[in-house]
Amino acid sequence: MSGVTQVTKTGPRTYVPASGVAVTGGQLVEGRSGGRIGPAAAASVKVLGVALADAIAPEDVVTTPATVNGRPVLNSALLPTNVAVAYGNVETRVSYSANANFGDLLVATANGTVAPAGATPDARTIVGRCTEPAGVVFATNPVGLARIL
Repeated sequence: MSGVTQVTKTGPRTYVPASGVAVTGGQLVEGRSGGRIGPAAAASVKVLGVALADAIAPEDVVTTPATVNGRPVLNSALLPTNVAVAYGNVETRVSYSANANFGDLLVATANGTVAPAGATPDARTIVGRCTEPAGVVFATNPVGLARIL
């Protein structure tokens, strides 16, 4: 091959959520069929990065008004149908599902959250490292900084 075109140099990449799936900013997302994304499952090895905003699938956008008090009402503040996903050694806020100490390795847990990897994690499931200086206390504030790989 004599030459190739660079696809992405820096910054987030944009994806479309899978049908019937809502993505929330701060969730880990994984690749799904058809080139779409959804919240990462526990121990996922298909994590693409962290969603930077909320989004829904294009086919889930409601374009039919509901009747309220006999009048048609349509929400004109629709969620976007694509979302930027941060990846590649970027630091951002993520949702945790358990307490984490500063420097802990992280793995994906249910619904796109992260938790400490434990003593002997499968290297394929490591998604980042906790960089919240005081650590994360899940009971009081389940959102904290993480450097995503």
